[in-house]
Amino acid sequence: MTNIIFTDKQAPALISNQTISKTNCPYCGVGCGIEATVENNKVIAVKGNALHPANLGRLCVKGSSLHETQGIENRILSPRVNGENVSWDEATSKVAKHFQDTIAQYGPDSVAFYLSGQLLTEDYYVANKLMKGFIGSANVDTNSRLCMATASTAHKRAFGEDVVAGCYDDLSAAEAIFIIGANPAYAHPIVYQRMIKAREENPTRKIVVIDPRKTATAKDADLYLAIKPGSDAYYYNGLLMYLAEQGKLDKDYIAEHCQGFEQTLQTAKSQFVDISAVAVACDIELSLLLESYQIFAQTDKVVTFFSQGINQSSTGVDKGNTIINCHLATGKIGREGAAAFSITGQPNAMGGREVGGLSTQLAAHLHFENPNEIDLVKRFWQSPNIASKQGLKAVDLFDAVDSGQIKAIWIMATNPVVSMPNANLVKRALKKCPMVVVSECYENTDTLDYADVILPASTWGEKHGSVTNSDRTISVHKSMLKAPGEAKNDWQIITDVAHKLGFKEAFNYQHPVDIFREHAALSGFENSHPYDENRAKNDIYRVFDISALANISASDYENFLPTKWPINAANPNGVKRIFTDGVFATKNEKANFVPIIAQLPKILPASHQVVMNSGRIRDQWHTMNRTGRVAKLMTHSNEPYIAVNANDAQRFQLADKQLAVLANLGAEYIGRVNITDEQRTGEIFVPIHWNDNFSASARVSALVNPITDELCGQPEFKHSPVSIKPFNAVWSGYLISAQTVNCPTSYWSKIQLEQGHKYLLSDKQELGNDETFLANLYPKIDDWLVLKDDQKNVLRIAGFIDNQLHCFFAASTDLSLKFNSRYIEGQLHKALPIKTRFELMSGIDSDGKDDVGDMICSCFQVGEKTIQEAIKSGHCKSVTSLGEKLKCGTNCGSCIPELKTFLLKN
Repeated sequence: MTNIIFTDKQAPALISNQTISKTNCPYCGVGCGIEATVENNKVIAVKGNALHPANLGRLCVKGSSLHETQGIENRILSPRVNGENVSWDEATSKVAKHFQDTIAQYGPDSVAFYLSGQLLTEDYYVANKLMKGFIGSANVDTNSRLCMATASTAHKRAFGEDVVAGCYDDLSAAEAIFIIGANPAYAHPIVYQRMIKAREENPTRKIVVIDPRKTATAKDADLYLAIKPGSDAYYYNGLLMYLAEQGKLDKDYIAEHCQGFEQTLQTAKSQFVDISAVAVACDIELSLLLESYQIFAQTDKVVTFFSQGINQSSTGVDKGNTIINCHLATGKIGREGAAAFSITGQPNAMGGREVGGLSTQLAAHLHFENPNEIDLVKRFWQSPNIASKQGLKAVDLFDAVDSGQIKAIWIMATNPVVSMPNANLVKRALKKCPMVVVSECYENTDTLDYADVILPASTWGEKHGSVTNSDRTISVHKSMLKAPGEAKNDWQIITDVAHKLGFKEAFNYQHPVDIFREHAALSGFENSHPYDENRAKNDIYRVFDISALANISASDYENFLPTKWPINAANPNGVKRIFTDGVFATKNEKANFVPIIAQLPKILPASHQVVMNSGRIRDQWHTMNRTGRVAKLMTHSNEPYIAVNANDAQRFQLADKQLAVLANLGAEYIGRVNITDEQRTGEIFVPIHWNDNFSASARVSALVNPITDELCGQPEFKHSPVSIKPFNAVWSGYLISAQTVNCPTSYWSKIQLEQGHKYLLSDKQELGNDETFLANLYPKIDDWLVLKDDQKNVLRIAGFIDNQLHCFFAASTDLSLKFNSRYIEGQLHKALPIKTRFELMSGIDSDGKDDVGDMICSCFQVGEKTIQEAIKSGHCKSVTSLGEKLKCGTNCGSCIPELKTFLLKN
């Protein structure tokens, strides 16, 4: 035999057909760049793109697991009408005819689109153009209404346009960062690690966290203020007062570049006798309040970093403007290390705003309030029937579906049955709507149950187009894979329907670059800066302008380098920061101070209720269609939970690690109680991700009141009064299964394993002592072993097919018993000899074998007990030494706050 030795450069080419593509992460608004290795139409590895300005090579655990989410399992492969597979022609003809007939009978406002920040800009643009420019209705809203509408409106009120003035580099340059209503350690870990790195390089830099919940971010702060939920505007109005009293205003900046300051200051003062009254309103110690105010006042470079805790509020727009007011008052905006920085929740929430994805906007940052702007878009699109007024916002839109006002709705790339407030109303509305069209990738999506027409869409790795992240960086999202079955890109599906509606000439797109060019051209159409000597009298200036890309070649589009807009003749390479010259997008070019009367949430809890705060957890994304497929992403938090203060646990007779039930609006949520000092008394936290495909009763949004911000329509997800009580189970246990099953128990929660599934189970009904409970779930199994351990009060049942373990059930009426199933999970699908069978049945699942404790580092699967042992050994006294020994904390850094907590305790 001849030995052949390859060099490193030769090996990949000779051994396989691997290619490496540069693309983007499809999760949060950070917009990380990715290098994906593709082989045989499959992504086999991903790593961060070191040259992408958003992440500089780093990825969080979700991003670094993207290749594990790929596969044909649960993908929708063919169009379906009323449950039957049909051709694309039949499906799109059905959609077009029904929309056409509905519009003819009831008018254009009888139909609607509901879009998503998961769509690419080109998808968004075509959908918005079709509905607003050709159907003639503005009833096209997006799930960005649920997360970014408040910030968008606040920007427009202050700056004249929805513009984020800062960039990620400001997080590195800032001397103090105020994080309010955000938990970036979990929700945006890559930018959070940028903040931490900057502080490590210069320990004089401060991180101040303002949040009712002591989050992972709060635990890592130099100063933490546990303010009363909803009191954020009180805090910032108080800060404005303090700045004035201490002589820390930038009076020159205010005079030259702003308007409305005196009224704004007087409005803030009208709510407080003095600063101590602010502390009372926020329910925090006066000394902590003053310390935080002093840091803001005495620090030259300050970034205020805010997200859903500010946005998802009945007064979220006002809260955003109180933050911006303080930055304008001190001139801490438009320069390095100084910004009011709103970070988006979704990968293309900002791209959606660019193309007018919200029902209150037109494309290219134009609006319905100005008839000239409507006319501009009409002329550019050569629109036959452009919408002339704002459409329905998300909550109102689904109310209109429920009332019958909207008779046909097309939902794309989102799951409103899980994500919308009062989600059971959304179920009811869709159930009775005459035509529900859903464009979706995966079968196990709750909204599909209500669809008349299902259209199979492409997903990450298959889609091709652009996205814009939170600091205005446009990147091109690459198509690396052939979509399975008959799945199509969203822009193609929309275009097909537009053709059948009779609008072929206006939607004659062959490639995403055709759409992008049009989008770029519209951004520059009759758009010139007020200082431009060639400016026409009727030109309408907007900062958003990417007109330099209006003639981009297909090759340049394919190889486009991430760039921040505006990208135009004056700035062909983009612009890092906006408003550096103090010139804003208002008519007189001055920023607006906005007078704010701070308000608490509209619905306060009754004596028998607690305030429910909902949000993301570290390793999951939205409704888990993608992340729920990856076993390691289920190890950190593997079932729905309820974080509760010890005082409330005692008050409501709740036991730690036992189940409890939340109720509101006729809906219930069942989750595991986690007693913690991270919650204030009277307040709880629950994650948003679980749904009917992953748990028995865990759609938390069904409990959220449909209370919205009157200015922008964003719901108040962060403050929902709910009742809470024990679940009162009579037994609990688990089921390890080679297949998915429909558990009949009143509580179940599904966990993805490497080779199957694990179900956590509890019930209020007594459990029998034989396999009858399981026989209906597994009709093919006739080889059962049953063991009742009376001493430990444990029942164990194992089922085998062809001598291989197919399922294993363990349960006990001792609810305090903690099962460890790690060993048994590893036996699934294995042929087991008699000795091993009896080891399973004798209780090896609960004797601590292979028990590493709760999973802390998902990237490298490092458990709590492993970390504690390393610390107790004396060899690991820092996060760095733990990383060197165990690798934990060395990838995305999301577990670092927890590692620091362990080090402090030991």
